[in-house]
Amino acid sequence: MNAHDLRRLTVRAGSAHDADALAHFDSVARSDSGERRGSIERWCREGSVLVADAAPELVGYCVVEYTFFEQGFVTMLMVAEPLRGRGIGERLLRAAAASCLTTKLFASTNLSNHQMQRLLQRVGWRSVGMVHGLDDDDPEVFYLCAPRSR
Repeated sequence: MNAHDLRRLTVRAGSAHDADALAHFDSVARSDSGERRGSIERWCREGSVLVADAAPELVGYCVVEYTFFEQGFVTMLMVAEPLRGRGIGERLLRAAAASCLTTKLFASTNLSNHQMQRLLQRVGWRSVGMVHGLDDDDPEVFYLCAPRSR
C-alpha cells in the first residue's frame, strides 16, 4: 500500500466475513494456538469490529467493547506490521471514538509499547492510570479519549 492507497482507505464496520482476513495479518493470531482467531471471529460476529479497508485487502482493525465499567473500551487495535506508522491506527481510533456509544472511551497498552503510547497521545488521549500484575514486569497503562477528539 502506498500513499495514494491510503487516501482511498475506508473505515467500516466489520462483519463475520472479515474474520479470515483479519486473522491473516494479526501477528498474534498467526502465532498462538487459536485463541486470538476465536476472539476475532467472536468480535466480528458481535459487531464490535471496525476495519481499515484498503480494497482489495484489509489492513487494520479496532475492537470496541462495553464491558469496562459499562464504558467503551478499545480491546484491540491491530495494523498489519508493514503498514504501521502510516496513519491507519489513527484513523481507526478516531472512528472508534466517533462511534462510541458511551460518554467515555478507554484503551490500554503495556508500558513497553511505546509506539501505541505515542499514537494515543498524538490523537489526544490522556494517561489515566496504571495496573501492575497483568503481564509480569510490564504494567498496563490506561488512557481516556479526550472529549474534544470524540
